[in-house]
Amino acid sequence: MGHQASTITTRMAYSSGMAGVLVSLAVLGFWLYSLFDVVTTPEDEARSIPKTLWALVVIFIPVAGGLLWFLLGRPLAGGPEGGPEGGTAGGAAAPRRSRGEAPKGPDDDPDFLRDIDKRMRGDG
Repeated sequence: MGHQASTITTRMAYSSGMAGVLVSLAVLGFWLYSLFDVVTTPEDEARSIPKTLWALVVIFIPVAGGLLWFLLGRPLAGGPEGGPEGGTAGGAAAPRRSRGEAPKGPDDDPDFLRDIDKRMRGDG
């Protein structure tokens, strides 16, 4: 009976240790993601306080600092103006175009296609 109790106790200790490791990894991942997001956000788009102070808050108060960054400091999804044509949620700027204009690829551009056709024929 003593051996079986020892095995159960060892398994329980191991499983609770794994939960701690997983929580620690989740906290570390959130902290790194928050810090990366602060660093890659343009200086003029950080809200509430300057970007440098946000970086210090996230570094020295890992979980709470990251939560504060996402709630109070991160640029809004619509960009600094709050409009639909601003930056994306990740801070990257989306290309600006008029509302009715659809995205245009190189194969939709008649001038590009003409130029390719000329190159293939050897004319230009």
